[in-house]
Amino acid sequence: MKVLLVYPEFPETYWSFRYALSFEGKKSAFPPLGLLTISAMLPKSWERRLVDLNVRPLKTADIEWADIIFASAMLIQKESLHQVVQQCKAHHKRVVVGGPYITTSSAELPEADHIFVGEAETTLPEFIRDLEAGNPKRLYQADERPTLGLTPVPDFHLADLKRYSAMSIQYSRGCPFQCEFCDIIEIYGRKPRTKTNEQILAELDALHQAGWRGMVFIVDDNFIGNKPNVKRLLPVLAEWSDAHHHPFSFITEASVNLADDEDLLEGMRRAHFHRVFLGIETPVEESLKEAQKFQNTRHSLLESVRKIQQHGMEVMAGFIVGFDNDPDDIFERQIRFIRESAIPLAMVGLLNALPDTQLWRRLKREGRLITESTGNNTDASLNFIPKMDATRLIEGYKNILRNIYSPAEYYQRALDCLKVVMQDGDEPTRGRILHNAISLARVVFTLGIRDRARREFWRFMRQVRRAHPDQFVHAVTLAAMGYHFRKLTDNYGN
Repeated sequence: MKVLLVYPEFPETYWSFRYALSFEGKKSAFPPLGLLTISAMLPKSWERRLVDLNVRPLKTADIEWADIIFASAMLIQKESLHQVVQQCKAHHKRVVVGGPYITTSSAELPEADHIFVGEAETTLPEFIRDLEAGNPKRLYQADERPTLGLTPVPDFHLADLKRYSAMSIQYSRGCPFQCEFCDIIEIYGRKPRTKTNEQILAELDALHQAGWRGMVFIVDDNFIGNKPNVKRLLPVLAEWSDAHHHPFSFITEASVNLADDEDLLEGMRRAHFHRVFLGIETPVEESLKEAQKFQNTRHSLLESVRKIQQHGMEVMAGFIVGFDNDPDDIFERQIRFIRESAIPLAMVGLLNALPDTQLWRRLKREGRLITESTGNNTDASLNFIPKMDATRLIEGYKNILRNIYSPAEYYQRALDCLKVVMQDGDEPTRGRILHNAISLARVVFTLGIRDRARREFWRFMRQVRRAHPDQFVHAVTLAAMGYHFRKLTDNYGN
């Protein structure tokens, strides 16, 4: 059996980091971890190939080679997924689809032969048995959420590693909180399940043996959701890193209550976590309560951010406008908070009602739903009727983007971040030195010569050289990311 695993294309968004990736000579931020994991669940005798449309196009020869095609997608990839299915069905191929989009969306599903709803650890073996017996079903739905002890080491070797900026692994699924707008708790539940320490070390060994060196993204939606297990993992992770001379730095996502736990903070610092994404959402307490994000109301959000930064982790954060309880000055308050928190990578979006979330169900009861979400909360579109005038909300949102991504404002936040985030540095390998030199040349040529904001760039670099020379690589990385945000803002007409 010949299996083609196809990952649909992401549209151009703030989350794609397209313009920043171009400086590295990379095509995509991360490989499709879900499909690499699915591949590892297939019979060893089956041949398999991966086509990531974010790296290269799907060719007719790819489709003709395959006996069966597997595709997985998030909501934002749905248009590309439909195109993939149509293209493969035109060649009379058997097509299997699954992933978060399929799991949460009951309408407009692609005309695939087989649909997988939920996690695949238990349903994929059933499908393989049915396929070999000649009677596969159209729908396979997981009756329960499986233990992650069933999850194998992903087939990292299928991905063209040199095309990606970072690698990704998964430690846990699920989150203990109940944020109204979140679809993660609907897909993976509120009882976080984790892999064993041995599983994670096996995955790191596989990446190391494949030759990867650099950033590893632990993709959990809340890495600290199961605190007791994480606290057992972190010393083991630090010991592995020490023994292998620190080949990886880690980034992940966590809830704000990370700041309340000194043991977690210190454990993550020792294990070389360099960035963490927080769902801050809003500085307005009434809006946080409306969203049932009570974990963000227990302590000062600014103090929580600063404490995490002081443990060597740059904070990247998500912010939302459009809550029913947002006051008239919400836009100015978001800008002020982002400035005061020294968060360069501030991802601001409009509230969206994702399918099958608590928010979606409430707005449906209230008769306020307009259409299905695009999955992109940064494209200035609304899929529900807000309490604030919609035109004013969208224009206020665009004003936030224009402000926080403007060169002077962004570079100042980056400087403030460098002042409070002191990261441990390791001597790069010869290959990384060359890579960084080439990337630096591209950044300098684009931002320091061609860019309209080149004066701001050189002012930023002079201040870095004077006050933070040991953070030079970090500073250049932040400059490249800021350029991406600004280009997208300009392109969207914001």
